[in-house]
Amino acid sequence: MIVRTINEITDTDADIKSENWRSKRIVLAKEQVGFSVHETTLYAGTVNRFWYANHIEAVFIVEGEGEITDLATGETHQLAPGSLYLLNNNDKHEVRPRTQMRTVCVFNPPITGREVHDENGVYPLVTEGV
Repeated sequence: MIVRTINEITDTDADIKSENWRSKRIVLAKEQVGFSVHETTLYAGTVNRFWYANHIEAVFIVEGEGEITDLATGETHQLAPGSLYLLNNNDKHEVRPRTQMRTVCVFNPPITGREVHDENGVYPLVTEGV
């Protein structure tokens, strides 16, 4: 059994910060459970383009409001606490938080924590031990 708190992750190498968001990686590939879990905070007024070409991601909004646009269709959905979006087709998308948004994200396959978004918003497929 693994038990962790957000406070244990804060300001460690599992706490990744950018100018648009902060991601606290709670469960990573090294745990060998088939998925990773993160608490990600997106900052108000930012525009975040992502495309997880190598991962499926589910995102549950815990607090804050914003919107997500499917970049293939142009369809936009409103996000608020209790909303979940699932990028089940490796969807290119844009998230625009109106207020600070705190989310819980699950990735499959799990990320290792070493991934960095490329110019297209893609995480490379990195496996543990590589």
